[in-house]
Amino acid sequence: MTFRTFVGSGSTGLMGLINDIIVPIIFAFAFVVFIWGIVKYFFINNGDEAKISEGKQFALWGILGMVMLLSVWGFVNLLLSTLGIMPRS
Repeated sequence: MTFRTFVGSGSTGLMGLINDIIVPIIFAFAFVVFIWGIVKYFFINNGDEAKISEGKQFALWGILGMVMLLSVWGFVNLLLSTLGIMPRS
């Protein structure tokens, strides 16, 4: 087995596992954290400043998580495309 076969391309090998399963699960988790922060900020606060602040923090970390995930995912896919490991779409 060569490194190229192990890494795979598109939907096969290690890249297929990461691109098709792991990254969407992590992105979904970050999105759920963001939504939970919005719900706590607008609906569950009952005027309590601590809960409002906690909701803001959840929303902020959810957004930051999604931005970082998309940035790194895009950089890795760009790098793999440049190296010829992943086919261009």
